[in-house]
Amino acid sequence: MPRDFNILATTLRGIERSACFELKHLLEQIGDPSADVRKSGIRGLIAARTALEEFHAVKSLRDILIERPYEFRFILRIIPIQTIVPTDLKAIADKASELSSKIGEKEMFRVTVEKRFTTLHTSEIIEAVAANIKRKVNLETPDKILLVEVVGGATGISLIKPEDIISVMKEKML
Repeated sequence: MPRDFNILATTLRGIERSACFELKHLLEQIGDPSADVRKSGIRGLIAARTALEEFHAVKSLRDILIERPYEFRFILRIIPIQTIVPTDLKAIADKASELSSKIGEKEMFRVTVEKRFTTLHTSEIIEAVAANIKRKVNLETPDKILLVEVVGGATGISLIKPEDIISVMKEKML
Protein backbone atom coordinates (compact mmCIF):
# COMPACT_ATOMS: atom_id res chain seq x y z
CA MET A 1 0.00 0.00 0.00
CA PRO A 2 1.34 3.46 -0.77
CA ARG A 3 2.18 5.18 2.53
CA ASP A 4 1.58 8.60 1.01
CA PHE A 5 -1.91 8.01 -0.37
CA ASN A 6 -4.18 10.98 -1.03
CA ILE A 7 -7.25 9.02 -2.13
CA LEU A 8 -8.93 6.10 -0.42
CA ALA A 9 -11.63 4.09 -2.14
CA THR A 10 -13.87 1.37 -0.83
CA THR A 11 -15.17 -1.63 -2.71
CA LEU A 12 -16.74 -4.97 -1.98
CA ARG A 13 -14.47 -7.49 -0.34
CA GLY A 14 -12.73 -9.74 -2.79
CA ILE A 15 -12.80 -7.42 -5.80
CA GLU A 16 -10.08 -5.01 -4.72
CA ARG A 17 -7.98 -5.80 -7.79
CA SER A 18 -10.79 -4.87 -10.18
CA ALA A 19 -11.44 -1.69 -8.18
CA CYS A 20 -7.73 -0.79 -8.47
CA PHE A 21 -7.86 -1.12 -12.25
CA GLU A 22 -11.06 0.92 -12.35
CA LEU A 23 -9.68 3.76 -10.21
CA LYS A 24 -6.40 3.78 -12.16
CA HIS A 25 -8.35 4.07 -15.42
CA LEU A 26 -10.55 6.86 -14.03
CA LEU A 27 -7.53 8.80 -12.75
CA GLU A 28 -5.93 8.50 -16.18
CA GLN A 29 -9.09 9.98 -17.72
CA ILE A 30 -8.86 13.07 -15.49
CA GLY A 31 -5.21 13.71 -16.21
CA ASP A 32 -2.95 11.49 -14.11
CA PRO A 33 -1.54 8.61 -16.18
CA SER A 34 1.04 7.79 -13.50
CA ALA A 35 -1.26 7.44 -10.47
CA ASP A 36 -0.21 4.70 -8.05
CA VAL A 37 -3.27 2.62 -7.11
CA ARG A 38 -2.87 -0.41 -4.88
CA LYS A 39 -4.68 -2.80 -2.61
CA SER A 40 -4.27 -1.63 0.97
CA GLY A 41 -3.94 -5.07 2.48
CA ILE A 42 -7.32 -4.49 4.11
CA ARG A 43 -10.27 -6.18 2.46
CA GLY A 44 -12.55 -3.72 0.70
CA LEU A 45 -10.08 -0.80 0.78
CA ILE A 46 -7.74 0.53 -1.89
CA ALA A 47 -5.34 3.45 -1.70
CA ALA A 48 -4.09 5.76 -4.41
CA ARG A 49 -1.45 8.42 -4.78
CA THR A 50 -2.27 10.88 -7.53
CA ALA A 51 -0.30 13.91 -8.64
CA LEU A 52 -3.61 15.75 -8.85
CA GLU A 53 -4.83 17.79 -5.90
CA GLU A 54 -7.13 15.40 -4.02
CA PHE A 55 -10.25 17.61 -3.95
CA HIS A 56 -9.89 18.44 -7.64
CA ALA A 57 -9.49 14.73 -8.40
CA VAL A 58 -12.65 13.83 -6.46
CA LYS A 59 -14.62 16.61 -8.18
CA SER A 60 -13.43 15.41 -11.60
CA LEU A 61 -14.30 11.81 -10.71
CA ARG A 62 -17.77 12.97 -9.66
CA ASP A 63 -18.17 14.66 -13.05
CA ILE A 64 -17.44 11.31 -14.74
CA LEU A 65 -19.92 9.61 -12.40
CA ILE A 66 -22.62 12.10 -13.38
CA GLU A 67 -21.89 11.87 -17.12
CA ARG A 68 -21.04 8.17 -17.39
CA PRO A 69 -22.17 6.30 -14.27
CA TYR A 70 -21.58 2.95 -16.01
CA GLU A 71 -17.81 3.50 -15.65
CA PHE A 72 -18.15 2.92 -11.89
CA ARG A 73 -18.66 -0.81 -11.50
CA PHE A 74 -16.50 -1.74 -8.51
CA ILE A 75 -15.82 1.41 -6.49
CA LEU A 76 -18.31 2.26 -3.73
CA ARG A 77 -16.85 5.40 -2.14
CA ILE A 78 -14.00 7.78 -2.93
CA ILE A 79 -12.46 9.79 -0.09
CA PRO A 80 -9.91 12.62 -0.40
CA ILE A 81 -7.01 12.51 2.08
CA GLN A 82 -5.08 15.72 2.74
CA THR A 83 -2.30 14.45 4.96
CA ILE A 84 -0.87 11.26 6.44
CA VAL A 85 0.55 10.83 9.93
CA PRO A 86 1.66 7.79 11.94
CA THR A 87 -1.16 6.15 13.88
CA ASP A 88 -0.36 7.86 17.17
CA LEU A 89 -2.87 9.91 19.20
CA LYS A 90 -0.57 12.91 19.58
CA ALA A 91 0.39 12.99 15.89
CA ILE A 92 -3.27 12.67 14.87
CA ALA A 93 -4.39 15.38 17.30
CA ASP A 94 -1.60 17.77 16.26
CA LYS A 95 -2.33 17.46 12.54
CA ALA A 96 -6.09 17.67 13.12
CA SER A 97 -5.58 20.84 15.18
CA GLU A 98 -3.54 22.32 12.33
CA LEU A 99 -6.26 21.52 9.78
CA SER A 100 -9.02 22.78 12.08
CA SER A 101 -7.68 26.32 11.77
CA LYS A 102 -9.56 26.36 8.45
CA ILE A 103 -12.93 25.96 10.19
CA GLY A 104 -14.60 29.37 10.14
CA GLU A 105 -15.73 31.00 13.39
CA LYS A 106 -19.40 30.54 12.53
CA GLU A 107 -18.97 27.08 11.03
CA MET A 108 -19.92 23.91 12.86
CA PHE A 109 -17.99 20.66 12.59
CA ARG A 110 -17.91 17.03 13.55
CA VAL A 111 -15.16 14.46 13.82
CA THR A 112 -15.66 11.25 11.87
CA VAL A 113 -13.35 8.32 12.50
CA GLU A 114 -13.04 5.23 10.33
CA LYS A 115 -10.50 2.81 11.69
CA ARG A 116 -9.04 -0.44 10.50
CA PHE A 117 -6.35 -2.59 12.12
CA THR A 118 -5.71 -0.49 15.20
CA THR A 119 -6.15 -0.93 18.93
CA LEU A 120 -7.09 2.73 19.35
CA HIS A 121 -10.71 3.29 20.31
CA THR A 122 -12.90 5.66 18.29
CA SER A 123 -13.83 7.64 21.41
CA GLU A 124 -10.20 8.27 22.38
CA ILE A 125 -9.39 9.47 18.85
CA ILE A 126 -12.40 11.81 18.84
CA GLU A 127 -11.52 13.18 22.30
CA ALA A 128 -7.89 13.80 21.32
CA VAL A 129 -8.86 15.49 18.04
CA ALA A 130 -11.74 17.62 19.35
CA ALA A 131 -9.97 18.77 22.54
CA ASN A 132 -8.20 21.70 20.86
CA ILE A 133 -10.93 22.80 18.46
CA LYS A 134 -12.86 25.81 19.71
CA ARG A 135 -15.83 25.59 17.34
CA LYS A 136 -19.40 24.40 17.75
CA VAL A 137 -20.12 20.73 17.10
CA ASN A 138 -23.02 19.60 14.92
CA LEU A 139 -23.25 15.85 14.45
CA GLU A 140 -26.18 15.93 12.02
CA THR A 141 -25.48 18.76 9.54
CA PRO A 142 -21.94 20.04 10.03
CA ASP A 143 -20.38 22.61 7.72
CA LYS A 144 -17.06 20.74 7.91
CA ILE A 145 -16.01 17.22 8.82
CA LEU A 146 -12.64 16.45 10.34
CA LEU A 147 -12.17 12.99 8.86
CA VAL A 148 -9.72 10.58 10.47
CA GLU A 149 -9.05 7.42 8.43
CA VAL A 150 -6.90 4.98 10.40
CA VAL A 151 -5.37 2.33 8.15
CA GLY A 152 -3.10 0.26 10.37
CA GLY A 153 0.10 2.22 11.06
CA ALA A 154 -0.86 5.16 8.83
CA THR A 155 -3.65 7.65 9.45
CA GLY A 156 -5.11 9.90 6.79
CA ILE A 157 -6.68 13.16 7.92
CA SER A 158 -8.84 15.58 5.93
CA LEU A 159 -10.96 18.62 6.62
CA ILE A 160 -13.83 18.19 4.20
CA LYS A 161 -17.34 19.32 3.44
CA PRO A 162 -19.95 16.55 3.53
CA GLU A 163 -20.18 16.58 -0.28
CA ASP A 164 -16.43 15.98 -0.73
CA ILE A 165 -16.87 12.20 -0.43
CA ILE A 166 -18.29 10.35 -3.40
CA SER A 167 -20.81 7.69 -2.47
CA VAL A 168 -21.28 5.97 -5.81
CA MET A 169 -24.51 4.11 -5.13
CA LYS A 170 -26.27 7.14 -3.63
CA GLU A 171 -25.18 9.38 -6.46
CA LYS A 172 -26.19 6.90 -9.14
CA MET A 173 -29.70 7.01 -7.65
CA LEU A 174 -30.00 10.80 -8.05
